[in-house]
Amino acid sequence: MVGAISSGQIAEYIGRKGSLMIAAIPNIIGWLSISFAKDPSFLYMGRLLEGFGVGIISYTVPVYIAEIAPQNLRGALGSVNQLSVTIGIMLAYLLGLFVNWRVLAVLGTLPCLALIPGLFFIPESPRWLAKMGLTEDFETSLQVLRGFDADISVEVNEIKRAVASASRKSTIRFADLKQRRYWLPLMIGIGLLVLQQLSGTNGVIFYSSNIFLSAGISSSDAATLGFGAIQVVATAVSTWLVDKTGRRLLLIVSSVGMAVSLLVVAIAFFLKHFVDEDSTFYGILGMISVIGVLLMIVSFSLGMGPIPWLIMSEILPVKIKGLAGSVATLSNWFSSWVITATAPLLLAWSSGGTFTLYTLVCVFTVAFVTIWVPETKGKTLEEIQFSFR
Repeated sequence: MVGAISSGQIAEYIGRKGSLMIAAIPNIIGWLSISFAKDPSFLYMGRLLEGFGVGIISYTVPVYIAEIAPQNLRGALGSVNQLSVTIGIMLAYLLGLFVNWRVLAVLGTLPCLALIPGLFFIPESPRWLAKMGLTEDFETSLQVLRGFDADISVEVNEIKRAVASASRKSTIRFADLKQRRYWLPLMIGIGLLVLQQLSGTNGVIFYSSNIFLSAGISSSDAATLGFGAIQVVATAVSTWLVDKTGRRLLLIVSSVGMAVSLLVVAIAFFLKHFVDEDSTFYGILGMISVIGVLLMIVSFSLGMGPIPWLIMSEILPVKIKGLAGSVATLSNWFSSWVITATAPLLLAWSSGGTFTLYTLVCVFTVAFVTIWVPETKGKTLEEIQFSFR
């Protein structure tokens, strides 16, 4: 959450690349602190540093991707962010089967160590350069991104017009957020990122081994690895679909699928209270609950996983992107913290009741997307932001 609060301002003042470079440093120190921990205080310090780095990265990466991607590929490239997250989760599950947690923490430094030199080989966001008044650098960056033979004149003029009203030294005040062109995209961005977490997905992912054990599956670690693999495949499908079907349709299909899946899991857990543990039906209910959880993750990965971050990066106006992006990212991680902290308590109280609560959130999400979320497929960032005026 602390990383999220500062992420927007850091990305505004030192650029998207500089922000990612800064974020990699606490991540490296954090993993090493965990790996070589002498007592629990090292683990707490490592996790605090990791959290700070991830808070910055989770805002900066989708914004950077949205700002460099051509409009016809922005959805797919934006979804690659979440695809990479799911691949990371699956690798953690896989490596965790073979190495102890200290070695796993050392392996966590490798992507961070690759990131720092890698950033020297990619261009800075042309939209950030334009906002900072670095016209020559902005055009060079855009030309590198689009190819040296591409005609970028139309895109250059669009970006120049968009940043003209927001001068380099202009500051945004909270009072400005009362304007519809600012509060509406901010509300949509926060709403999607909060609902993404309140659907309980992180609770399900973090405690998946426990859920599989409670469903009667003894090899829960292997089941969790399969869980991670399914998430990767489903997110890859979303990456392929998002620029074909649009964002809204995928969000609605995803939320409906999650609601149905979670309801099935809730009913299965409720029925287990009335069935003898040694009966065949008890085992069948256990398998139904596992299938429901897997379908819930597939549904989540098709839309509610990747798309809220994508839409947040698309709809926030240039002038408030730093402040609004920080607030939206903070809201996401606060909700994640609430779900992670309460999931074990809720599951101990009632597994069926917990999944019923998550189902209700998904039903509300369907209504929220239907009423408020605009379609951004096929539009430039400037066209999207102009539509809120």
